Amino acid sequence: MNAFRPGRHLALAALALWSVLPLAVLVLVSASGGWRFPSLLGAEPGPASWLHLWRSGDRLLGALGMSVALALSTGAVAAVCGLLLGRALSGLRGWARAVGAGSAFLPVAAPPLALGVGLQYTFLLWGMGGTFHGVLLAHLIPALGYTALFFLGVFAAFDGEIEEEARRLGAGRAQTLLRITFPLLRRPLAEAFLLGFLVSWAQVPLTLLVGQGRVRTLTVEVLAWIEAGQDPLAAAGALSLALPPLFLVAVVALAVRRAEVVTP
Repeated sequence: MNAFRPGRHLALAALALWSVLPLAVLVLVSASGGWRFPSLLGAEPGPASWLHLWRSGDRLLGALGMSVALALSTGAVAAVCGLLLGRALSGLRGWARAVGAGSAFLPVAAPPLALGVGLQYTFLLWGMGGTFHGVLLAHLIPALGYTALFFLGVFAAFDGEIEEEARRLGAGRAQTLLRITFPLLRRPLAEAFLLGFLVSWAQVPLTLLVGQGRVRTLTVEVLAWIEAGQDPLAAAGALSLALPPLFLVAVVALAVRRAEVVTP
C-alpha cells in the first residue's frame, strides 16, 4: 500500500497544477499589456488592463450585477423546482421514469447553440427576447435538467418514513415539505443551488441568442473583448469572472460542512 503513496501524491500535485495553470496564464496575460515579437515579457507590462476595468466602472459593474442577478435567481429557482421534479421522477417506475429522466436530460445533452436558436425564436414570438426574464427562463432550462437529475439520485436513496410519520400526525403536504423535507435536504439544496448558479454564470450561447445583445452579462463583455483582440483586458475580465464562483463554492462548502442532514 505504501508503494502507491508517491504516485498518488504526484497525481494530486499534477491535478493541482493543471487546475491552477489556466488562472496563472490569465494573470500573466492580464499584466502583459499584450505580446509583440520579440518581447517575452509583454509589450507594456503592468496593471494597465486592471486600471482600464476600474475606469470602465458603470459598464463593468452593470455586467457583473446582471450576471450575479441571473445566476442567483437561476440557482434558487432551479434548486427548489429541481427538488420537486426529482421527487416526482423518483416516484415513477418503468418506462415512465425512463421517459421523465430522458426529458430532463435532453436540455443538458443538447448543444447550447441549437437550444438557443430554438429558444430565441420562441421567446421572440412571446415578446421576451432581449429581456432579463427571457434570459432567466433560458438559463433555467438546462439548469433544471441538471438539478432534476441530481435530486432523482438523492431521492433514490432518501428515507421518506419521517415524512409519512408527519402526515400520520396531521401535517399537510405543504407543511411536510416546508418543515420536514426542506430542512432534511439542506445540504442537497445548497449543492443544487450552486449547480444552478454555475450553469447560469458560465452561460454564453443562450445569453447572446435570447438576450440579443441587450442583456450584457460579464461573460458577454469578456467575449466582446476577446473578439476585439484586447487580450490583456479579456484576461483581466476572465479573472473577475472566475472569482465569484470560487467564493460561492467556498461559502457553500462551509455551509454544507455545518449542515445537519439526513441524506446519504
